Amino acid sequence: MLSFLALSVMVAQTAFAQNDTKAKAILENVSKKVKAMKSLKANFQIKVAAAKGKTETKKGTLAMKGDKYFVELGGQQIICDNKTVWTFMKAENEVQVNNYNPNEQTISPAKLFTNFYDKEYSYKYIGTRKVNGKDCDIVELTPTGGKAKQFSKIELAVDKNSQLVGGNIWEKNGNKFEYSVSNFTPNAPVTDAMFIFDAKKHPGVEVVDMR
Repeated sequence: MLSFLALSVMVAQTAFAQNDTKAKAILENVSKKVKAMKSLKANFQIKVAAAKGKTETKKGTLAMKGDKYFVELGGQQIICDNKTVWTFMKAENEVQVNNYNPNEQTISPAKLFTNFYDKEYSYKYIGTRKVNGKDCDIVELTPTGGKAKQFSKIELAVDKNSQLVGGNIWEKNGNKFEYSVSNFTPNAPVTDAMFIFDAKKHPGVEVVDMR
C-alpha cells in the first residue's frame, strides 16, 4: 500500500539513526501499546500525489487482531489471517489469493502498527509537528535494504499517547502518500471470521489463486 530513501546519504545516516534512542523509544511505545490490545479498529485517509502531478484522496477502514487484518479502501477489501491474503475487487467480483509473507516489501497494517522498523529501517527523531490537530513527534525511517525496497523514505507521526496518527511515505518512482488515522478504537469487537474471505457470500466471484 506505501513508500522510502537512498545511498551515500543513507550510509552517513544509518550509524546515527540506529543509535537514535529517542526515535527508538517512540516506536517501541507504539508497538507495545498495540500488542497489549486484543484488537483495534480505525478509519484512515490516504492522499496520493502521483509523480506526474495527479492527486487522489481515498478513505478506508481498518481492523486488526494480532497479525490478522481487514482493510477496506476504494472498492477493495484486503483480508489477511496471517497465512493467506485475499484481495477482493468488488466491481469486478474478483478475489486474488496469495500466501502471506511478513517479509514482503509493501507496508501492511500489521507492519505499520508494530515493530517492523527494527529489521528493515534505520530511524531518527526529526522534531514535532501538528498532525490532525495534535502535537506529534515525527520519526523518519530510511530503508536499509537499498534497491530491494520500493520506498525512499517514511515519516511516522505519533501523538503524546503513543498512538500513530499519520505520516508520509515517498516511493522511489516519485509518488507520495500522505495518510492520517482517526477514530482509533482499541479492543474493538471483532471475530476471527472477519479475517477470512468467504466466497459463499459473493455468488459468482472469480477466484484467482496466485499461490
